[in-house]
Amino acid sequence: MDNQNIIKSIAARTNGDIYLGVVGAVRTGKSTFIKKVIETLVVPNIEDEYERKRTLDEIPQSAKGKTIMTTEPKFVPNTAAKINIDDFSCNIKLIDCVGYLIKDAKGYEDENGPRLVKTPWYDDAIPFVEAAEIGTEKVIKDHSTIGVVITTDGSIGDFTRSDYEEAEKRVIDELKEIGKPFIVILNSVHPMLPETARLADRLHTENDVPVIPMNIDSMTEKDIYDILREALYEFPILDVEIEMPEWIAILNSKNEVKKSYIESIRSSVDNVDKLRDIETINTKFLDNPNIEKAYISNVDAGTGVVTITLTSPPELYSRVLHDIIQIDVSSKAGLLSLFQEYNEAKKEYDQFKYALKMVKKTGYGIANPTIEDMKLDKPEVIKQGSRYGIKLKAVAPSIHMIRVDVQSTFEPIIGSEVQSKELIDHLLKDKENIWKSEIFGRSIDAIVQEGIQSKISMMPDNIRYKLQTMLTKVVNKGSNNLFAIVI
Repeated sequence: MDNQNIIKSIAARTNGDIYLGVVGAVRTGKSTFIKKVIETLVVPNIEDEYERKRTLDEIPQSAKGKTIMTTEPKFVPNTAAKINIDDFSCNIKLIDCVGYLIKDAKGYEDENGPRLVKTPWYDDAIPFVEAAEIGTEKVIKDHSTIGVVITTDGSIGDFTRSDYEEAEKRVIDELKEIGKPFIVILNSVHPMLPETARLADRLHTENDVPVIPMNIDSMTEKDIYDILREALYEFPILDVEIEMPEWIAILNSKNEVKKSYIESIRSSVDNVDKLRDIETINTKFLDNPNIEKAYISNVDAGTGVVTITLTSPPELYSRVLHDIIQIDVSSKAGLLSLFQEYNEAKKEYDQFKYALKMVKKTGYGIANPTIEDMKLDKPEVIKQGSRYGIKLKAVAPSIHMIRVDVQSTFEPIIGSEVQSKELIDHLLKDKENIWKSEIFGRSIDAIVQEGIQSKISMMPDNIRYKLQTMLTKVVNKGSNNLFAIVI
């Protein structure tokens, strides 16, 4: 990601306002960091000469030694500076916080005791220690879009690494509780040494936050963009879009392959919160044998949308097709032949679809004839009084469907009344599989089906013919009355 896109993406996530809250213990290099960012990134991209000069004048002072320099919170610049990078512009501001106190630091007390500090949040001055704690929360929660924690390995001044550890932990815990995106900069005069890298790795492991070893005093423009890039990846993922093969996407949700894809998607995105987490998002997908490849096809850092593309093994399509139609299709010719058969079957079904729906709903359904079903008799000349005309007669079969609820009864003799009740309780325990329950070595569904089939087959052919004849007369003659005697 190039420099302009880094700034663009952060600005998109922060509504055009990039406000860096710089927090940490005292004497870690916070003011130096702000000075470097202002001089290197902000001022060169300010077009207005007056605003450029104003911003330089507001840079905080920094110095070496044990004396605390920042004694009150400060916005730098006081009014956010508008910067222009190529054809893109945004507002940028840094907030310098009163640092958390460390052992042996000087400047937080005067001859009257604890030094009182003016803050933007209270009318009266408050003690230095209180200003650091309240200021950190206020700056990060209310005034910043990104938090930057500055700490050190102890190589930059007159304090040891152990002097900073307690304050460092308190600041990081505070920012984690607030929930804003933040990173940690480990200020060191030798950031490239292995021991510095090991310390950064340990802090990263302990706090689950990016830690960047860096010599702030010699920080370059590239270093600043690297910091912003790391901060960008701490923003949350707002949406994960999944692109899968179209033929899998249209499968019924009950299909086992479709279900496996959905389950893999759920398990893969469960623990994905930040843009940084996308590096491991693919691993769980590869545990699914129905997924051949899973890769991140697009990351829109500005909107927080990540797109993941899934591909399937080549043989999966044929397997799913066989599971659906229960027919082996091993070639394109076989597939075309199958489609032709299905097309003919669909045409037949479409004619009866509405009738089937009605017969299930009302007990009676009619499938209207198509034009292909109609037969036209030879036209005849007819006479009415002194006038003549022609008679056109067409015959078309309409299919009438009647739902008949067939009753099947099975009455096995079990033994005592208690045994009979126990059998009923046993059958009702698993209602979903009741049809597969066995009585006398036979499943209930087989017994019931046999009884129904027996009753259906008992209907004589002459009765069927009479019913068909009767319906034909009722339809063609428009009779509204029907008398039936069933003996």
